Amino acid sequence: MADRDHAHKGECRCGRVRFQVRGAPILTMACHCTGCQRMTSSAFSLSSLYPSSHFEVTEGEPVIGGLHGATRHFFCPHCMSWLFTRPEGLDDFVNVRATMLDDARGFTPFIETYTSEALPWAKTPAAHSFEKFPPMERYAEFVEEFARASG
Repeated sequence: MADRDHAHKGECRCGRVRFQVRGAPILTMACHCTGCQRMTSSAFSLSSLYPSSHFEVTEGEPVIGGLHGATRHFFCPHCMSWLFTRPEGLDDFVNVRATMLDDARGFTPFIETYTSEALPWAKTPAAHSFEKFPPMERYAEFVEEFARASG
């Protein structure tokens, strides 16, 4: 997918907010929950988890939208594209919407969550599927397995 120093650039639909991430993601995911369906206007959201230190907004000022609680979703203030999420309790990480990257083809979801709310025809090639979120203690296992599978 990417070596440690490779930068992946991304932007919102109108191009007013731009960002980049360095290196390979820690984990790639698809979420089928109805909240993600509504925020993406699609069947699921796709995301790639990075350390916050590997993420940088390079142009523009994203605004908080969607949920306004401990988990913060960031959007372009003009076109309202959902760009990234700062997950609750994981301040050292950022969850980038993979489809906002300039070349999202290599970011296949490794786990998928909330399949209990999935549209019946929405399928992904994820290696692991969960009706809700997997227990937090399993994420270290997924990160290790994803790193091995990604090379």
